[in-house]
Amino acid sequence: MIDYSFTYGDLEIFLLILVRVTMFVYVAPFFSMSNTPHPVRICFSVFLSIILYGAVPVTTLEYNTILGYTIIVLKEFFTGLIIGYSAQMCTMISNLAGQIMDMQVGLSMVQVMSPGSREQVPVSAGIYQYAFMGMMLVSGLYRYLVSALVDSFNLIPINGAVFNSDKLLDSMLRFFGNYMVIGFRICLPVFLITFMLNVILGILARVAPQMNMFAVGMQLKLIVGLSMMYLTSSLLYNASDFIFVNMKLMITEFINDLV
Repeated sequence: MIDYSFTYGDLEIFLLILVRVTMFVYVAPFFSMSNTPHPVRICFSVFLSIILYGAVPVTTLEYNTILGYTIIVLKEFFTGLIIGYSAQMCTMISNLAGQIMDMQVGLSMVQVMSPGSREQVPVSAGIYQYAFMGMMLVSGLYRYLVSALVDSFNLIPINGAVFNSDKLLDSMLRFFGNYMVIGFRICLPVFLITFMLNVILGILARVAPQMNMFAVGMQLKLIVGLSMMYLTSSLLYNASDFIFVNMKLMITEFINDLV
């Protein structure tokens, strides 16, 4: 016989699950895209929380006052925020690659709206972000993000998060080290070809000073840079796979830091 009873204690547990899920959905990549309506995110969070309510391990909450329950809500708030932000940080690698690339090509003043961060980013960064979002949809990585959120309730039960600042800081420092390496590796072909072009233009400026190398160099750098971006577009699959692997490692590492 199915028990349809729903007590006040069950409502408290459900609201805590909803807080963690909602923060994850509003921060994690793919789910937090700027063109996703807020009612869709809210309905998805509520639907996912209803499914998780019968699956996550339920523990007895120990608190005496409203302030005690508020502290538990804040713990679930920051737990979902940290898990979602650990995945969102990896998508920022495309911003670094795009900024370096546009600075070399001459498109640093061109700005477009980022689909993930909802802010103005260089045009190359916007292109890369849309490419990575498409790869995420094709590869099914969004399912991994949902499964990571579900598994977090098994590793970090409700009111069981331990915020160790030293572990979180070490994870952040390791990420920023990889952040610079991965971002530079994505834009390395364009960076090298434009660097070689600058060297050639510098030699020509000394050999033929009567030529206006500034006016010639701007068109050449733009044409060569865009051509190299087109030629290396087939490597975006490998770059996105590299970012997704690091995204999984970041989520796992941050969840382990909260245990």
